[in-house]
Amino acid sequence: MHIYFLEHEPLLGPARLADWLEGMGHSHNGCRLHQGELPPPLANCDALVLLDALEPPEPALLKRERKLVDRALRSNKPLLGIGFGAGLIAEALGAIVSPAVEPEFGWQTITLADASPFDLPEQFEALLWHRDIFGLPDEALPLGQTPAGPVQGFAWDRGRVLGLQCHLELTAEGVSRLWERHAPPIAGPYVQSRTEMLADPRRFDRQAALLDRVLTRWLASPV
Repeated sequence: MHIYFLEHEPLLGPARLADWLEGMGHSHNGCRLHQGELPPPLANCDALVLLDALEPPEPALLKRERKLVDRALRSNKPLLGIGFGAGLIAEALGAIVSPAVEPEFGWQTITLADASPFDLPEQFEALLWHRDIFGLPDEALPLGQTPAGPVQGFAWDRGRVLGLQCHLELTAEGVSRLWERHAPPIAGPYVQSRTEMLADPRRFDRQAALLDRVLTRWLASPV
């Protein structure tokens, strides 16, 4: 398969997503919206990934991106969104995106929802980096929740479409670069320091194994 990444921020690129795809024999390339590149036609790819953003793209590009999301939802192609990208998908499916009461920056324990279709442990740690939250779209199944975030992700259309609030793709190096240039702008009960986030490198290895489960299920989902 050929996968297209829509990139909104150089510090939030494909990271381990690209490594996984290459390891599984898939090809990929990206559209750098933060550099003014136009979203590609949907026909140019077999699956589409919308990456996270620190700021949304300029209005004309955002309008094009939303149209591409609408086309992808009407197609039979796998669609995955992370952070801002997941919010765009949720919004296109009729859910509300709004500022979080308690932003989450750092490692949090996600408790799998009873109705969750994700092949993940009942509880697992994942890295979060967000100030906005999204609701659960109609006909979507939830991933799970944290104390501050009731919807940490969702699956729609039998798993063909996934939205993730968490960053299973991030590496320790990626988090370090984020901190250097865009440290969390606020304090709060769910905001960790750089030292706390990077204290245990094994956390990144564990969530990489979870990413493998999610992507394997996503690209194998029935269409």
